[in-house]
Formats: sequence, structure tokens, C-alpha cells
Amino acid sequence: MNWVLLIIAGLFEVAFAACLGKAKEATGTESTYWYIGFLVCLGISMGLLLKVTQHLPIGTAYAVWTGIGAVGTVLVGIFIFKEPATFWRLFFITTLIISIVGLKVVSH
Repeated sequence: MNWVLLIIAGLFEVAFAACLGKAKEATGTESTYWYIGFLVCLGISMGLLLKVTQHLPIGTAYAVWTGIGAVGTVLVGIFIFKEPATFWRLFFITTLIISIVGLKVVSH
């Protein structure tokens, strides 16, 4: 169950990064709503990370959390914010995914 919560925490990390990107594009009240979404997602992500680190090694949990956030944020950038999907960018995201899976496999 802790691994599921860690994945959810990582997805909320992606969500708070996406909210920052949308807030940058928005103006007025809409921008404020995106910043509120950022704070809510940040709180949920950090709360879940705090919970799982009580049961999983901090080094592994933090690495997986940031890895999910990094991969997810790059994908959001590519698909939502139309950032470039170059070969090297995709290559290094793939190596990051392999590393995250590797940490899961070797963790107890």
C-alpha cells in the first residue's frame, strides 16, 4: 500500500508543477485558482510522502517521488505545454524510468 501512496504522491507532484505552468499562462482570477491548485496539490503530495517515509527508506521514497515528478512533468510539458520531444530528452526520461523501476525492485 505504501508504494501505491508513493505513486499517488508523485502524481500530485506532477499536478502541482502543471498548476505552476498553467498559472504562468493565466491572468487575473484564473491565475489565482491555479496557484490555489498548486498549494492543494503540494500539500497532498508532501503529506503522502511524509506518510510513506514512515515505512519505506527515505532515500528510496524520495528518489522515486522526485523521479515520478520529473518524468510526469516532462510528459505534461510535452503534451500540454507543447515543449519539444527530442531524442535525447526522451532517451534520458527513459533511463530515469528504468532507474525508478530498479529502485522499486531492489527495495525491501
